[in-house]
Amino acid sequence: MTRPTLPATLLAAALIAVPMLSMPAFAQDAAQDGAQDAAQTADGADQVVATVDGQDITLGQMIVMKQSIQDPAMAELPDQALWDMMLDQLIRQTAVAASAEETAGVRAQMELQRRNIMAAAAVSQIAGGEPDEAELQARYDQLFAEAGTATEYNAAHILVETEEEATALKAELDGGAAFGDLAEANSTGPSGPNRGDLGWFTADQMVPPFAEAVAALEPGAISDPVQTDFGWHIIQLNETRPREAPPLAEVRDEITQMVLREKVEAEIARLVEAAEIQKTEGVDPTALSDIDLLEAN
Repeated sequence: MTRPTLPATLLAAALIAVPMLSMPAFAQDAAQDGAQDAAQTADGADQVVATVDGQDITLGQMIVMKQSIQDPAMAELPDQALWDMMLDQLIRQTAVAASAEETAGVRAQMELQRRNIMAAAAVSQIAGGEPDEAELQARYDQLFAEAGTATEYNAAHILVETEEEATALKAELDGGAAFGDLAEANSTGPSGPNRGDLGWFTADQMVPPFAEAVAALEPGAISDPVQTDFGWHIIQLNETRPREAPPLAEVRDEITQMVLREKVEAEIARLVEAAEIQKTEGVDPTALSDIDLLEAN
């Protein structure tokens, strides 16, 4: 089957594009604006601004089209110039679209696009406005209810590949060598140039053997060699502190997004659960690659 060498989307753009350089300047007409305002008030976004072979082009379509403009030069055009340019483009598009043969591929693409737009609109409606203070406070309390009972550790480590290396370094430390000096000279981990410093962390941020070794140390103590998937560690615990919850104001944006996301996910789950769903059995999954099916009427 012969296929076009120019992608369909590019071809469509070429057919409906309006050359910016050839576009004349337009004058504003106050009387015309007044008539348009009256019509817009009557019909809103459904106000018909043009018809092409009986197909309506509406004010709503024009508004949506303007919202999709990404070219800064177009966004700066006077209203009348932009109006005429977009309307001309929609007229071209409508006339060209009417000549297209509606194949299975075209129908599938149109339905996917419609469904995607409707789903996005539903998500926006479900999310609604911003959560109120009570919702934010309740979610904040859930997240940080145990903040005061968790411990944060400040530690440093030396990471090497073998147990023999780790044992030799531990012997040097026991003999009075400076931990930071040995870490800087020997550690293969990213903290090595920083004298092994790991900063503050909680146990759940580390792999279990490392976390268990840190928790067993007293501040100032140095561990025996500890093996993890990364290699062999020698750990020095500097100090500990209770983990404190951040102020609500500091995490408000994150919690707001969390509340909205959970609200949307819960409603999506409810809608899917309530839907009557039937999956067709026996469809060959290899048909996904049969693009010739899209050419059928």
